[in-house]
Amino acid sequence: MRSIIPYDREAAVAYAHKWAFGRNPLYYDYEEIGGDCTNFASQCLYAGTGIMNFTPTYGWYYIDANQKSPAWTGVIYFRNFLRRADPSPGPFAIETDLSQLLPGDFIQFNFKGEVFSHTPIVVQIGSPAMPENVLLAAHSYDADYRPLNTYVYQNIRFLHILGSHPA
Repeated sequence: MRSIIPYDREAAVAYAHKWAFGRNPLYYDYEEIGGDCTNFASQCLYAGTGIMNFTPTYGWYYIDANQKSPAWTGVIYFRNFLRRADPSPGPFAIETDLSQLLPGDFIQFNFKGEVFSHTPIVVQIGSPAMPENVLLAAHSYDADYRPLNTYVYQNIRFLHILGSHPA
């Protein structure tokens, strides 16, 4: 049985605060070609895990602007990678409800229609865990400490990171 590497939530959240209103020059900024939210979410997640999965097509990795997996920048692919059934290198998650979220977890929004299209990171949760007490950081609608209840959406899902499988 493979061991699970703990997720460093503090490192992920610290990264989110550092780069919420800026762009890390080590990563391409996709803002002008579809949005940068999931790229930013992946950077935060990588800051907390340090493990990429270089499996072509279905992995989760970033080498440069042209060499990256769909899961690194695509909202749906990000969720699908984190929820994959078979253990493989990299972080993994469960879908949960608001009450189970912790800082360093992710929320995805569906603003119109059936497609989820935005991935902010949870940076703080107050008590009780209610939308006005859940604070987010994001790119493509750059924000830090933005309350969840300020978003207008049709559907929402919550991704709770459980850890990472070793490379």
